[in-house]
Amino acid sequence: MVLRLLVRGLKEVNSQVIGIDLGGTAIKLGRYATDGTCLQSLSVATPQPSTPEAVVAAMVDAIAQIDPESQTIAIGVGTPGPADAEGRIAKVAINLTGWHDVPLAEWLEAKTDKPTIVANDANCAGLGEAWLGAGRRFQNFILLTLGTGVGGAIIIDGRLFTGHFGAAGELGLITLNPDGPKCNSGNQGSLEQYLSVPAIRRRTGKEPAELGALAKSGDAKALTFWQEYGSDLGIGLTSLIYVLTPEAVVIGGGVSASSEFFISSAKAEIERRVMPTSRYCLQILPAELGNFAGISGAAKLAFSKLAG
Repeated sequence: MVLRLLVRGLKEVNSQVIGIDLGGTAIKLGRYATDGTCLQSLSVATPQPSTPEAVVAAMVDAIAQIDPESQTIAIGVGTPGPADAEGRIAKVAINLTGWHDVPLAEWLEAKTDKPTIVANDANCAGLGEAWLGAGRRFQNFILLTLGTGVGGAIIIDGRLFTGHFGAAGELGLITLNPDGPKCNSGNQGSLEQYLSVPAIRRRTGKEPAELGALAKSGDAKALTFWQEYGSDLGIGLTSLIYVLTPEAVVIGGGVSASSEFFISSAKAEIERRVMPTSRYCLQILPAELGNFAGISGAAKLAFSKLAG
C-alpha cells in the first residue's frame, strides 16, 4: 500500500528523489526534482573502515540532513562495483571493506521507508550524462570514467545496457596489453592499468592534476605523456567502437580535466584503426556534469524505478 502511494506521488509536480554516489573516500548525495534540478547537495566522508553497516549508518544520517522533512519518495544509489540485475544487491566493491553481496536496497528501505534501487556508479554517471549532460543529444553512446579506476556505461536506444545479470559495462577491464600489469579483476594489462589515476602515478610519479598544470605551461614531457595516454585510450576504445558503433564517446572522471591534452591523440588513433563505416559521425567529447554525474544518474535511476 505504501509503495502504491509513493508511485502515485511520482506524478505530482513536486516529486523529489535522492541520488547517492558512494565512493571509497566520500558519499555524495543530491535531492532532485523531476526536471533534473538539484535542490540540495551534500558530501560526507565515507566511514573508515568502510564496512557495510558503517556506510549504511552514514547514508541514513546524511539522508536525514538533506531531506529533514522527508519530502523525497525514492532513493537511487551508485556503488563502486556491480549490482544484481534487479538493483537490490551490491555484489562487490573492491575499494570498500567487506562488501560482498550486501542487500543495500533492503537495508536502506528498512531504515528510510523509501523504495531504493542500486546500480554501478559508472552506470549512474552514464545515466546522469544521458539525462542532463553531454549524452543528452545522443541515443547511443559510451561513457568512460577515468579516475581511481576506469569504469564505463553503455547507453543503447536511450536506455542503460546492463546485460543479462546486470554486470555489463565494465569497460575499464577489457584487455589493452595481454602482457601488462595485473589487475584486481584477475585480468592482466586491462585498460584500467594504463588509464587510471594509480596507473598515471606508476607511469610518471606524478598526479594527473600536476601533469595537467605542467601541460598547460607547455612542459614537453607532460605533453608527450598526455599524447601517449590518449593513444592508449584510443586503442582501448577501438574494440568498443567496432562492437557498438556509438554516436559518441563521453569521457568523464577526474582525469578528464586534462582531456584537452589527450582527446586529439585518442581521435587520431581511432581514425587510424577504425573503418569509416564503424565511426561515421562519431564524436569524442568530455563529460559535462563533473562530480554531479553520479548523483544525478542515481536520482534518474530512482525516478525510473518508480515510473516503471
